Amino acid sequence: MIRAGIVGGSGYTGGELLRLLHFHPHAEVTQITSREQAGRYAHTAHPNMRGVSRLKFVHPDALGKTDLLILALPHGTAARSIERYAGLADKLIDLSADFRLAGADDYERWYGAAHPAPDWLKRFVYGLPEVNRERLQGADYVSGVGCNATAVNLALRPLAQAGLLEGAMIEIKVGSSEGGNKSNAGSHHPVRSGAVRTYKATGHRHMAEVGMVLGCEQPIRFAVTAIEMVRGVHLLAHCTLKESMVERDIWRLYRAQYRDEPFIRLVSGKVGLHRLPEPRVVAGTNYCDIGFELAEDGRHLVLIAALDNLGKGAAGSAVQSLNLMYGFDETTGLEFPGVYP
Repeated sequence: MIRAGIVGGSGYTGGELLRLLHFHPHAEVTQITSREQAGRYAHTAHPNMRGVSRLKFVHPDALGKTDLLILALPHGTAARSIERYAGLADKLIDLSADFRLAGADDYERWYGAAHPAPDWLKRFVYGLPEVNRERLQGADYVSGVGCNATAVNLALRPLAQAGLLEGAMIEIKVGSSEGGNKSNAGSHHPVRSGAVRTYKATGHRHMAEVGMVLGCEQPIRFAVTAIEMVRGVHLLAHCTLKESMVERDIWRLYRAQYRDEPFIRLVSGKVGLHRLPEPRVVAGTNYCDIGFELAEDGRHLVLIAALDNLGKGAAGSAVQSLNLMYGFDETTGLEFPGVYP
């Protein structure tokens, strides 16, 4: 049984990790830290865990040695104490952006500051199993993923790898939990409720991960808009193809890429209400649903993708990576299909 600790466990991602790992047959959360909640039961911050977990938050300074530490801290925090965390556990998973990028120059460009621990960047494996499965097997240090970047990367990767993508303009709609559990002026209920607010029209930081994973020179741009939704990422990508295609070609391409992926579902139906991906359907799961519609000219392809930003976009991918790190079945602890309606 793996003894796991969650550092920064009072946030939404920390709560999602606690929920997933509580039902994992090969892992047990033995420590969960919070400065503000130290001494209180975990269900104080995560009421869904009442009567399920008897863990209490401990102060980060009281963190003890364990097998695995999962760091769910604000960006820039983990990197400043990485030596300490590495000394407390054999393996680390860091869900922040601190170790996602391959180089210190890229980090400084996108995050506006010099990296606190540049020598550690090469030690971490980017934690998206659909991209780095072999490298994640047996890895000691794994990074988290950006939720918006994950939607883009999974939706566009088959096109990019086949050399078919001429360019893409993408609109990403996100729920309020993407902003974390700390309130701010933009999350104040009278301001947030009913809103359709584009808050990053160009230059989103997750573009760095898209460039790193897709590795294509074609122009890919996306804007992010907050809507009245708690969980979820909804992607709508207008893609221009280098050559005209027919629908069966798109199906063949995506099935070849994802037929063996346990958490990628292709959703492009002809009948029923849910003919295309919708965030509500994947809430609480580790699934990413991908669908498409092809225009009559055969070169304008609209991709639609949906995932849970706290699931596949954060804690779910982390647990999936954990399974690969330790040699477990990749789906262990992640079989929950969500609820409907």
